[in-house]
Amino acid sequence: MTLHNDAFTQRVMSDLDPELLQLIQTQLNTFLKWDLVKFFGENPGTLDSAAQIAVYIGREASTVEAELDELAGAEMLQRDDRAAARVYALTNNPATHALLQKFLRACNDRDFRVKAMYHLMRGMQKL
Repeated sequence: MTLHNDAFTQRVMSDLDPELLQLIQTQLNTFLKWDLVKFFGENPGTLDSAAQIAVYIGREASTVEAELDELAGAEMLQRDDRAAARVYALTNNPATHALLQKFLRACNDRDFRVKAMYHLMRGMQKL
């Protein structure tokens, strides 16, 4: 058996917390969404437009807005359309907020990040 055997790789990479694995596979399924969740985790009081958030994280506004809308649709973020510009904020749902914090804490561990990126990239290959 080689280290590049797909079955071996899947076994090694399969020991993620099931709740976090599902989060990665279903909602945080792009690197940009990871960046956005990290941004809001580090700046939990932020209420801002996609254009400003894009500036903060160094990304294109149009791409950021689409991903923000997906995160809002998944109730990871709140979206407010009442202002002159659509603005986004971190969810105030306690269970979702706790799950995002769990993900961000796990990202401090290199082994978790490697395994999470493996699953993220496998999911991207299926698209």
